[in-house]
Amino acid sequence: MVAPPSGIVRIAFTALIGVSFLLILYNFSSIRSHIPNVGPSNGFVRPKNTGSLMGIDPLLEPEKGPPGKLYGPGEVNRTAATLLALVRNEELNDMLQSMRDLEATWNHKFNYPWTFFNDVPFTREFKEKTQAATKAECRYELIPTDHWEMPSWINRDIMDESAAILHENGVQYSGLDSYHKMCRWNSGKFYHHPALKDIRWYWRVEPKVHFFCDVDYDVFRYMEDNDKTYGFVINLYDSPQSIETLWPQTLEFLAEHPEYIHPNNAMKWLTATSRPDHTDAAGGYSTCHFWSNFEIADMNFWRSKPYEDYFDHLDRAGGFFYERWGDAPVHSIALGLFEDKNKIHWFRDIGYQHIPYFNCPNSPKCGKRCIPGRFTDGNVHELAEEDCRANWFEYAHLD
Repeated sequence: MVAPPSGIVRIAFTALIGVSFLLILYNFSSIRSHIPNVGPSNGFVRPKNTGSLMGIDPLLEPEKGPPGKLYGPGEVNRTAATLLALVRNEELNDMLQSMRDLEATWNHKFNYPWTFFNDVPFTREFKEKTQAATKAECRYELIPTDHWEMPSWINRDIMDESAAILHENGVQYSGLDSYHKMCRWNSGKFYHHPALKDIRWYWRVEPKVHFFCDVDYDVFRYMEDNDKTYGFVINLYDSPQSIETLWPQTLEFLAEHPEYIHPNNAMKWLTATSRPDHTDAAGGYSTCHFWSNFEIADMNFWRSKPYEDYFDHLDRAGGFFYERWGDAPVHSIALGLFEDKNKIHWFRDIGYQHIPYFNCPNSPKCGKRCIPGRFTDGNVHELAEEDCRANWFEYAHLD
C-alpha cells in the first residue's frame, strides 16, 4: 500500500481539527438545556486577574485534617484497595524513592499491597528491591498487549504527521509512542486488568515523587465511608495545543448522551474563561485538570457505563495518538461532567511533590519537610499562573 504524500496527510489532519471546531457551537447548544446552571457554591473569592494563590493559599491556614470519623491503624478492616504504579525496570531507583516516602508517612501503618504494572516483564532486581522496601505484599503484573499497543483503527501516517505538527507547536513527548500508549492505558485500560478485578480503590504513585507529611488515617476507608469518588492534590491548566479536539469530541458525545450529565456537575470549572487564550485554543475547555500522577480513586467510576462509553468515543476519535490527550484531562472532564462534584476531595493534608509542583499544608505532621503554601520551586511568577485551584474553589468547593 502506497502511503499518501505528507502534505495531503497534513491538510487532512488540519481539516479534521477545523471540522471539529465547527461542531462546537452546534453541539453545545444542543446540550445546553440538559446542563443545570450550577454556579459557585461557597464564599471563596478568587484573585483578580490571576490564578496565583500566593499569599492567600488555603494551605497557609492551620491544617485540621478532613472532617468525619478517621480510622487509624488496626481500628477497622482494610477495604479492597491497592497502591498502583505503572513503572519501567530502569525507573527502579526513582520508584524506591517514592516508596520510601509513602511507606514512611503512611503505608507502614496500614500495609496496603503494591501493584506494579509494566508492558515488559519486571526484572528480578526490580522485584527484590521493591519488596524489600515494604512489609506489604507486592504484585508484579504484565500489561496485556491489546491493552497497550496502538489500536487497529489508528493510521500511522496521520499519527506521524500530526506528531510533527505537535512538535512544531511545542507539545512535549508528541513523538514518543510509549507516551501516547501510556496516556491511553491510564485513561481507559488499567482498571480492566485481571489483577484488579476484585479491587475497588487505588492510590496512584509515580516514580520520583515525594510525600512529606504523616497521614495517620486510612485514606481508602475515608473515601469509602464518606461517599467520595476521587481525591486529588494538585489542579493545573493543561497545554491547549495538546488537546485541541478533546472538548469538541466531548461535546459531540454529550449531544448523544445528555442523560449522563450529573445535576451537580462542575461544568463551570471545565469551561471557565480565566485564561481565555487556553479556553479558546482548546475549543471551549478551560484545560483545568486534576494532575493525575497523584489520584486516590474509585475504579467503579471508571467502570461505569457513562465513563466507559465516553472513553470508547474518545478512543475511536483517535486523539490519544493524533494529538496528545492525557489521562489527566480525560479523567477530569469525565469527573466534572458525570459525577457529583461534592464527591471529589482535595487531600490538602497530604504533602506531595511532583516536579515542579507542591501541595504542602501548614501542619506539624509535615515536620518542616516542605514549605506551607509553596506551589512550585521553579519560576514562581511564571508557574504560579498554572495553578487552577482558584477555579475549583470558586465553582466547586474547598473540601
